[in-house]
Amino acid sequence: MPRIIDIVEHPNVMDDELVFREPQTGAGDFRMGSQCIVRESQAAVFVYRGQVADALGPGAHTLSTANLPILSGLIGLATAGRNPFPAEVFFVNMKDLPQVRWGTNPPITIYMDQGIGVMQLMTSGVVDIGIADPVRFVKQYGMGKGMMRLDDLKERIQTLLLGELTVILSQQKIQNEQEANAMLGQLEGASLALLNTGFESLGMRIKAFEAKPFQRKQLTREEALNLVGNKEDFFRMEQFDVARTAAANEGLGGGLASAGVGFGVGQQIGAQMNPQNAQMQQQQMMMMQMMQQMMDKMNQGGQPAQQAPQQSASAGGTAQPQTVEEVQALIDGLDAKLVSGEISEAIYNRLVEKWEARLNELKGGS
Repeated sequence: MPRIIDIVEHPNVMDDELVFREPQTGAGDFRMGSQCIVRESQAAVFVYRGQVADALGPGAHTLSTANLPILSGLIGLATAGRNPFPAEVFFVNMKDLPQVRWGTNPPITIYMDQGIGVMQLMTSGVVDIGIADPVRFVKQYGMGKGMMRLDDLKERIQTLLLGELTVILSQQKIQNEQEANAMLGQLEGASLALLNTGFESLGMRIKAFEAKPFQRKQLTREEALNLVGNKEDFFRMEQFDVARTAAANEGLGGGLASAGVGFGVGQQIGAQMNPQNAQMQQQQMMMMQMMQQMMDKMNQGGQPAQQAPQQSASAGGTAQPQTVEEVQALIDGLDAKLVSGEISEAIYNRLVEKWEARLNELKGGS
């Protein structure tokens, strides 16, 4: 004959414990008149034949139809009935679990309207988290388990937290890490409720949120291209970003030339763009014109005249090389840039054709 459980309780709660089932082996035999002792920061959730029924808060409860109305309806007991019934009691730890560590692994990917169109942000921090709705939490994660601890749910918490952060940053149209860090400050304060949107479906809530400032991951050209997905869009944004950076720092004029960026290259890239991007194309063309003017001024007035042709030619820029050796060295340099991925194949072919024509011109005149 199975033993009737007259008193059910769970006094020894571990610090990282979320849910503990009594009895551990499965359903036990209870009867109306039995006692359920629930301690502070606990909730006791009754499950009858796989169905969550009632929950009891802190205190010593004598099981009756008054405090277990749903369960009583399920088992069909009369008011004074004392028939044993099988049930499981899940003791839920309602304490906050402080200083739960989290981190951006993988980094958070943000798509932007500027630069190469994408960036990845990294940070780490801690959250204070706890169970807000014991019935919902047992339905989601407690059923069928004898015990559940924080480590059993940590990956799910991490994934959900990063998902909520990504949504918030995207909705705010974050364009750089400075704006992202400003958003972190709001999340640590008045906007904490934004993070709890997804956690409510688990029956959990975040009580406190802390994070280190975002750092931007340095992406290789291949990583950025894979994230953007569309090669034409990537090349367009890449060239526009280089031109804008150089416009803010005229010392980058030589670097712009070494990347194979000139007005003619800007025209070639712009011609490959989708017609719907006409406005962006026009902006890019204007930027390329500005850069060409800056480079011409630098070559004319900012450097000794005898050095300008050699530097521009070796960089693959727009100034005309003066000797066969200079042109050949420039073509050899383009081969290396193509192999290293500094210039695309289309740009390489165009520049090689240009400088081979110049090479033939010089050889014919010699």
